[in-house]
Amino acid sequence: MNTDKFYAESIANEYAPKDTSKIAALKKLDWKAKKPATIFAYSFGIGSSLIAGTGMSLAMQVIGGGTGFMIIGIIVGLIGFACMSVTYPIYKKLLDNGKKKYAFEIIELARQISEEE
Repeated sequence: MNTDKFYAESIANEYAPKDTSKIAALKKLDWKAKKPATIFAYSFGIGSSLIAGTGMSLAMQVIGGGTGFMIIGIIVGLIGFACMSVTYPIYKKLLDNGKKKYAFEIIELARQISEEE
């Protein structure tokens, strides 16, 4: 095996024009399918954890004071924990819907790419 020939081919491949438009389109479609679920999960999860944290702070009387704030804190904390517990199932449902919506286009484009090579 001629190492010079192999080296020359590897350098030539770096500079050869590549048709990556289909790969870029596939990545874009993949992100389009996953984006709503991802944005929801981050937003709702962060909001839920902030609500739970506020409730815990009220319940431990770090903020506020008195029995009334403690009861409100427990209620707010439970609401935050309930919201956190439903974040993942809702995320999975949104992700499945997005995948179903773009499945045909993604599969067709992936087939085209795999048949070219």
